[in-house]
Amino acid sequence: MAAITSVTLEVSDPVAAAAFYESLGVSALVKVRAGDDATTGFRGYTLSLVVSQPSIVDAFVAAALQSGATEIKAVKKSFWGYGGVVRAPDGAIWKVACSSKKDTGPTTLEFEDLVLLIGVEDVKATKDFYVGHGLVVDKSYGSKYVQFAGSPNAVTLGLYKLAALAKDAGVPAEGSGSHRILITSDAGSFTDPDGFVWESA
Repeated sequence: MAAITSVTLEVSDPVAAAAFYESLGVSALVKVRAGDDATTGFRGYTLSLVVSQPSIVDAFVAAALQSGATEIKAVKKSFWGYGGVVRAPDGAIWKVACSSKKDTGPTTLEFEDLVLLIGVEDVKATKDFYVGHGLVVDKSYGSKYVQFAGSPNAVTLGLYKLAALAKDAGVPAEGSGSHRILITSDAGSFTDPDGFVWESA
């Protein structure tokens, strides 16, 4: 089964970006490199930290804001659980969420999963593309959402319709230019139907 070992974000200030992700404890999975490819609006993806309880959501969001992130969607309860959305100083959009609405343990800066959600034009076609590259489907909701099986200490991949992903993130769906993200895995080097670039680990 193919697994994503890390993602690399193209940023204008690698030193500052590296410090930001170090402060969140995600630098083992999120790398940065200098890059100034043209991009406007929504970059077509979000990164999500899935945690165990609301107080940890609050702790991660507070740490991100203190380190220079800006709030996009304030933390709040929803039908699905509890979460909020911030924009990192480099422009990447991050969601922090949990399915639980009550705290059951100590508050730590520890996450259970890091999920890369990419916005696609055709969920089914892109799912088939990735299955052909060795990824295994874990959850599938027809033409709306797909999540692939993850591995310990790896990044989990999900597919969402582009407009739906932007709405969930709280930003307009319009965007153009580079995605400014490189996906590193053992699935090989290729570019997917929506322009996301993969490289071999």
